This record gives sequence, structure tokens and C-alpha cells, in this order.
Amino acid sequence: MLTIKRLDINDAYNLIAGARAHAIEIGVPMCIAITDESGNLIAFERMDGGKVTSSIIAIDKSFTASAAKKATHEYGLSSQPGSPAYGIASAIGGRLMVVGGGLPVIVNGDVVGGIGISSGTPAQDQACAQAGIDAFSART
Repeated sequence: MLTIKRLDINDAYNLIAGARAHAIEIGVPMCIAITDESGNLIAFERMDGGKVTSSIIAIDKSFTASAAKKATHEYGLSSQPGSPAYGIASAIGGRLMVVGGGLPVIVNGDVVGGIGISSGTPAQDQACAQAGIDAFSART
């Protein structure tokens, strides 16, 4: 029998609040997705002005970060031609994201979920994701 650690809805709201606050600070309305440890969506927010096309991207960034247990920007580096993970972006029906903005949420060494952000540049998305994790960590 397994004991699974995962985010709950209040954790997801804390992550979203932290990411949203940073998005407001930098003036970029974002799409923010939170998934559990297996990549299933828990919560989602599209801020007023967040790009419609970024909804799916944010969800897939969060999926990648939690289910693959790796930050999306790390896949970006290792998925270039000639690199060990070249072509991985087409895996799982194209759901694996290789652009910055998806981070695993880690508690006591366990990946308990993921956060995915989209609508800005990859650096802005990643900074908002980190702000969400920082807000979450401050409350746990």
C-alpha cells in the first residue's frame, strides 16, 4: 500500500495567490495551473487579460513539472538537437513542455504537485511560478 502526499485545494489557492501577486507586480496577466503529484488539474486561474492560448500551455507546464518531476526549463536545455532528451517535446501527445514556467512543488523531498504559468516570456512565467512556490512554502 502507498501513502501519497499531494496538494489540496487550499494549497493550490496559496500557490495561485503567490503567482498572481507577482504577475500583478510585473504587469503581465497570467494563466496559472496547479496539478497534483500525478499531473491532474486541481485549480486554474486565467487572470483578466491572460492569453486564451496560454490556458492549455499553463496546464501542460504544470502537468510536466508534477508528473515528470522536473522543471520545464530543464527539459528545454536537454531537448535540443544532439542532447539526450531530443524529441521529448513530442512525447505523451505533445503534453511535455520544454519551455520555462513549470516547476514541481516539493515538500520534504517529495514532489506533491506542480505549478504551470503562461502568458509572459518564459523568464516571466518561471518567475511567477517561483513566486507561487515561495508563497506556498512560507505557509507550510
